[in-house]
Amino acid sequence: MSIDPDLAGGRLTIDLGALARNWTLLDERAGNADCGAVVKADGYGCGIEHVVPALAKAGCKTFFVAVPEEGRKLRSVASDNDCYILNGLFPKAAKFVIENRLRPVLGSLNQVELWAEASREAGRPLPCAIQMDSGMTRLGLSFEELEQLVADTDLMALLDIKLFMTHYACADDIGHPKTETQRELFKQASQLLPNVPRSAANSAADLQDAGHAFDLARPGIALYGGEALNNIDNPVEPVVTLEGRINQIRIAKAGDAVGYGAAETLKRSSRIAYLSVGYADGYHRATSNMGVPMRAVSQPASAAFKGYILKGVGRVSMDVCAFDMTDIPPDEIAEGDWVELFGKTIPVDDVARAAGTIGYELLTGLGHRYSRTYVG
Repeated sequence: MSIDPDLAGGRLTIDLGALARNWTLLDERAGNADCGAVVKADGYGCGIEHVVPALAKAGCKTFFVAVPEEGRKLRSVASDNDCYILNGLFPKAAKFVIENRLRPVLGSLNQVELWAEASREAGRPLPCAIQMDSGMTRLGLSFEELEQLVADTDLMALLDIKLFMTHYACADDIGHPKTETQRELFKQASQLLPNVPRSAANSAADLQDAGHAFDLARPGIALYGGEALNNIDNPVEPVVTLEGRINQIRIAKAGDAVGYGAAETLKRSSRIAYLSVGYADGYHRATSNMGVPMRAVSQPASAAFKGYILKGVGRVSMDVCAFDMTDIPPDEIAEGDWVELFGKTIPVDDVARAAGTIGYELLTGLGHRYSRTYVG
């Protein structure tokens, strides 16, 4: 249930039109390959029940979630689309996965055995994906384990393998040699599973080179407006706008200290806007860059109001953050007004950099006290 905007200290505006246009761009970048969508973590914080229909309407046919419960939520709004569980198959989860017509991404020989046993009980091979670890040292079968699996014809007969996957470790760095090494190993391994569609490209790889997409690209962060590639202009549109409501405006004198720990002393007399958003809402304490270990190299996050850029002041606390509004004429801003914390003016990744993290973490960590509005 959405919170009444008149009662909320912060609000989110989620542009589903921008989301769909981002998917269309990524689909074009994938060349002749199909383009799916990663909608795990509640659609990167945007609400899976809203994100999936918008993407399906744009043309997306294949979705990826992390865990089975996310798959069940997806099924409530997308009954016919393929849905893969990226984190594989948990013990005792097979019945739930089958009932919800989900497809586990099998990443270990133990998971393969569990799914084969479920196929025996069902009396037919059940659909799944196989993931290979091509060099990330995370989820997936090694090349040797894949060879062992393929050599076991009885086990293979119990698997309806719909997709062969891998995941790149360094695709966000353009031209990183590890990406090409992983691609070549994946191409070699795919010869063990001829005629099985292949998928390797995340957002970064898809934006770099259509050759990474193979048969199915599976973008995530770029769909939601986040930066997927380092050190280039972000080619996708922002999707999420976060705003905080001004709950108090104060005049402070030069020499006054602001916030917990007296971490910042004002160098001039200032008008300070206090917003009703804090780290309990997923707006990280580290964005203030005040008294946070190893965060002294970046400036605190900024905010925006009617074309003005406001500098963060003092430490972000649980429910409040503060910004210097001295340069805004007093009659242009008042208590109750909304200030952009990130969105079309302040990129989410700029805020993330101020906090020493990535845009993924800000989006997926958005709290539950916001009023939400969907547009587009």
